[in-house]
Amino acid sequence: MNKTTIVLVDDHVLVRDGIRALLESEDDLVVIGEGADGNEAIALVESKKPDVLIIDIRMPKMTGIEAVEKLSAANTEVKCIILSMHDSEEYILQSVAAGAKGYLLKDTGKAEFIKAIHTVQEGGKYYSGDISNVLVNNLLNPTKKPSESPKSDSRTSKPFDLTNKEIQVLELVLSGLTNKQISEKLQNSKRTVETHRFNLMRKMEVKNLIDLSKKAQEAGLM
Repeated sequence: MNKTTIVLVDDHVLVRDGIRALLESEDDLVVIGEGADGNEAIALVESKKPDVLIIDIRMPKMTGIEAVEKLSAANTEVKCIILSMHDSEEYILQSVAAGAKGYLLKDTGKAEFIKAIHTVQEGGKYYSGDISNVLVNNLLNPTKKPSESPKSDSRTSKPFDLTNKEIQVLELVLSGLTNKQISEKLQNSKRTVETHRFNLMRKMEVKNLIDLSKKAQEAGLM
């Protein structure tokens, strides 16, 4: 049996350990290298020649999007899948423009994860349901420029380092909607909305809705 060789790149060791265990429970998948940033991703792809690179976005030294872009420009044969906790439109469009063949959220189930790897390895593309919605909406309403500076990492101009999707969730949270209602409105999973909400509270350094509302007003986010 020919095995699909994989390189994992994420700056969190526990995340890599979990993904490796999940992948290697499959007979036809094998992890042949691990890295913690974009520079290491490029070096590993060049030295080990894996079939698939699974890479996070937000990492030190070089982002996952920058690494994918460089590998695509170098015409390497590796197929890149972005695995991230972020479903912001900027990240998704930048990843696709950089050459990623797949984009999955970290709350993706095992079956879908394995299916994505097989699909990409066989020459296809794979985007989870939430991500597909963003891509379809962008095709129907092309107001964004997907090639806009991946190097900016979408973090330079927003208060509290918030992404556009986090700001959108913030507005809905402060309008009184529950996580379930927000997930239905945005067509995202409830787990994804919970992640955005957690990130909002962490980035804005608040512990309750009253403080969240106050800081949002002070920053002109409402």
